[in-house]
Amino acid sequence: MKALALDLGRARTGVAVSDPTGTLVRPLPVIREIDRPDGASALDDVIAAEAPEVIVIGQPLLMSGEAGEQAHHASSFAGRLRGRVEARVVLMDERMSTAEAERRAREAGSSTDIDSLAACVILEAWLVGNREAA
Repeated sequence: MKALALDLGRARTGVAVSDPTGTLVRPLPVIREIDRPDGASALDDVIAAEAPEVIVIGQPLLMSGEAGEQAHHASSFAGRLRGRVEARVVLMDERMSTAEAERRAREAGSSTDIDSLAACVILEAWLVGNREAA
């Protein structure tokens, strides 16, 4: 199953996509200001080009597991996106995804954008959880 992930941010949104088998994940360029018309259009272009079956949106829950302002923003964004796309849209707990992306980048000496690496972390976790649930 081909999936796309978003590490949602107000200024920059990281993007990652899987291969059609849901085995490999790769980062895509960040989308700037995804809540503005140009950003929304850029997201629409990525979705059209990649044709994912599912879109995974990182939901930054607080360490307590409760939803704070950013988690509510992700939930609201997911609701709006569901009305615009045919793909299934799901939320995924993304706590610590940026820290994991930074660790991976540091260890690999990678210059890939941290936001898109965080989207890779989110997507990998969702794919693993989805495989285990099947």
